[in-house]
Amino acid sequence: MRVLLIYPEYPDTFWSFKYALKFIRKKAALPPLGLLTIGAMLPKEWPKKLVDMNVRKLTKNDLAWADCAFISAMVVQTKSARETISRCKEAGLKVIAGGPLFTSEYDTFGEVDHFVLNEAELTLPSFLADLEKGCAKRVYKTRDFCDIRKTPAPMWELIDLKNYASMSIQFSRGCPFNCEFCNVTALFGHRSRTKTADQIIKELDGLYTQGWRGQVFFVDDNFIGNKAYLKAHLLPALIQWQKGKKGIPFNTEASVNLADDAELMEMMVKAGFDTVFIGIETPSEESLAECNKQQNKNRDLLESVKLMQRAGLQVTGGFIIGFDNDTPSIFQRQIDFIQKSGIVTAMVGLLNAPPGTRLYERMRKEGRLTGLITGDNIDGTTNILPKMGIDELREGYRSVMFQLYSPEYYYERAMTFLREYRMPKIKTSMDFQRVLAAFRSSIRLGILGKERFQYWKILLWTLFRRPQLLTLAFTFTIYGHHFRKICELHIL
Repeated sequence: MRVLLIYPEYPDTFWSFKYALKFIRKKAALPPLGLLTIGAMLPKEWPKKLVDMNVRKLTKNDLAWADCAFISAMVVQTKSARETISRCKEAGLKVIAGGPLFTSEYDTFGEVDHFVLNEAELTLPSFLADLEKGCAKRVYKTRDFCDIRKTPAPMWELIDLKNYASMSIQFSRGCPFNCEFCNVTALFGHRSRTKTADQIIKELDGLYTQGWRGQVFFVDDNFIGNKAYLKAHLLPALIQWQKGKKGIPFNTEASVNLADDAELMEMMVKAGFDTVFIGIETPSEESLAECNKQQNKNRDLLESVKLMQRAGLQVTGGFIIGFDNDTPSIFQRQIDFIQKSGIVTAMVGLLNAPPGTRLYERMRKEGRLTGLITGDNIDGTTNILPKMGIDELREGYRSVMFQLYSPEYYYERAMTFLREYRMPKIKTSMDFQRVLAAFRSSIRLGILGKERFQYWKILLWTLFRRPQLLTLAFTFTIYGHHFRKICELHIL
């Protein structure tokens, strides 16, 4: 059985970094980790080929070569996924689909032959066994959660690592919290299930052996869900692994209570972590209570961000507008908080209700659902009827995004961060690609861009005041270009 593993194309989104990737001549931000792991679960004797449509086009030769296609996608990839499924069916291929998109919306994809849903470690073996016997069902799903200590390492050999800006690995699944709008616990449960430290080291060794020296993203929805195991096992192993190496930067996602644990932050920085995404959501205590964001309540969120930055962790943040308790004052409050925090990469989106969440059920009961989510965090759409008028909400949202990513506000925020950030001891050198990116940004942004004045101001300030952060300052200028393009083309 010749298997074609297909990852559909992303539209232009906040996290696609499409306009930033051009500066470093990369084709995609991250590889399709799920499909690479599925590849390792399929029979070894089956020939496999992976097509990441964010890297290259799916060709007629690819389709002619294969006997079946395994497709995985997130909701934001819906359009490309539908087009890809149709092409596969026209080519006579059997289509097997899984991943977040199909887990929540499988009944809307009539052309798919088989759905392998939820955690593939549990549902894929049953499908493969039935397929071999010639009695495969259309839908395989489960409410159980697997032991990811038995999950195989991804098949990195299926991709060309040079096409990607970062690699990704997974340490844990699940989150101990229960935020109303989040579908993580619906998909992966409340208990944080972890791989062993040995597994992670072997996965990193696999990447390092193939020549990878860049950033590695731990894709966990809450990396610190099991603090005890992190401190006792994983972080000491990562600290040891980094010794004698150039320095591989890690980044991940965590809850804001990371700021309460100075020892944990110190160990993460020693292990190579320099960036963490935090779901801050809102400075409004009423809205935090509404969405059951207990870990964010009754704390000085601004000080929590500063504590992480001073520990050596750059904070990127998620913010939400459109809670029932939000009033028109929330727009300026969000701007003020983000500017004061120095969170350079601030993803601000309207509240949406993904299927499977408690928010979805509440909106359904209240008759306030308007359809399905788009999966694009900042496209200015929502699938619920907000208490605030929809026109006022959208106009306020556009105003927030326009200000946050205007050169004046964006560079001011970056300067705030650069003044307070403590540079981690583990450093990475400015390789040839980064040198070229700096040169390209100097022409594109420093000479031709609208932000010329702000561009040179931040670079010169960094050069003379904090020269060790110059590479980071260049990165911020390039990210800002991407974020402004996204706002101009899709929001404003």
